[in-house]
Amino acid sequence: MSDHEMMEKEEIFSKVLRAGRRTYFFDVRATKAGDYYLTITESKKFTNDDGSFHYKKHKIYLYKEDFTGFTEILNEMTNYIVEEKGEEVISERHQKDYQKSYDSDASKDKDEKVSAESFTDVSFDDI
Repeated sequence: MSDHEMMEKEEIFSKVLRAGRRTYFFDVRATKAGDYYLTITESKKFTNDDGSFHYKKHKIYLYKEDFTGFTEILNEMTNYIVEEKGEEVISERHQKDYQKSYDSDASKDKDEKVSAESFTDVSFDDI
């Protein structure tokens, strides 16, 4: 069985957030020991000069022992940004008609299906 097939079997629960050119995949996966952890993947679509396109993907692995600290800091940072700058997006490149879209795993585009080779793994020690 290939690594990709093993990754697919380990996936337990998924949600997708489409955000313009970016798509965020939230996937609950299982360790070999049967415990769960979260992967967050950012996929950004780029168009080449010839009209073809490719995706750049970055992945974070988040384990249960880090949930509380991660959630506290994420909430603190997002609250700070909204308090300081409000919820209105300030960007020349932002799409004025942008609509958020939340999907389940079943609606992932084939082109955005993730493979182990296409990620930049980030460790929290790197941050």
